[in-house]
Amino acid sequence: MRFDGVIERLQAALAHPLPGAEAHALMAPQPRREWPADYNPAHVRHAAGLLLVFPSGQDAHVVLTVRADTLGRHSGQVSLPGGVAEPGETYDQAALREAYEEIALPPGAVQLLGALTAVDIPVSGFRLHPILGVTTTLPSLTPADGEVARILEVSVSELCDPARRTSLRLSREGRDIVAPAFGIAGSNIWGATAMVLAEFLVLLGWPTDCGDHSPVL
Repeated sequence: MRFDGVIERLQAALAHPLPGAEAHALMAPQPRREWPADYNPAHVRHAAGLLLVFPSGQDAHVVLTVRADTLGRHSGQVSLPGGVAEPGETYDQAALREAYEEIALPPGAVQLLGALTAVDIPVSGFRLHPILGVTTTLPSLTPADGEVARILEVSVSELCDPARRTSLRLSREGRDIVAPAFGIAGSNIWGATAMVLAEFLVLLGWPTDCGDHSPVL
């Protein structure tokens, strides 16, 4: 998908209500984990992640990271550059700061387009706020030691390709789940990251069409 067309379609789509949970459901693990009935919403930890779109040649790509194997519950998984929002920070500020800390992305190089729908991650007590950003060229990136094992540069066309869709059968904390995933760049992208990508792609017309027509909202 051509970079210029992707950005135009995203800007147009962000002027309308987001598809939210309906889009997330396309890539949500089943059965979906919910917050415990006695969970206090005040205890939710808010995090922000940057979904960065950039051109490689004329094609749109996004930046993702593979988390280091030493990071506990979500180690080794594919994620957005991101982390916990600090007191007094906006989610935009947190996403840019975390992207700088994790992959050395200069905040001033990024134009923010807007926020996507937050994704709850009850297994670790987080609510992830995805922030959509764009750069016209990709600066040199460096993974942070101990946090990021690898940086992925994934084309939007690959994400749209039905051949990249797969399904994982996983066991997590004694629960068997089936997780839709994108199999790309030697990694399986599933869970909250896949759900964020699902909404991003729905803004571009996925799953029925990722071509150069009007967005499906």
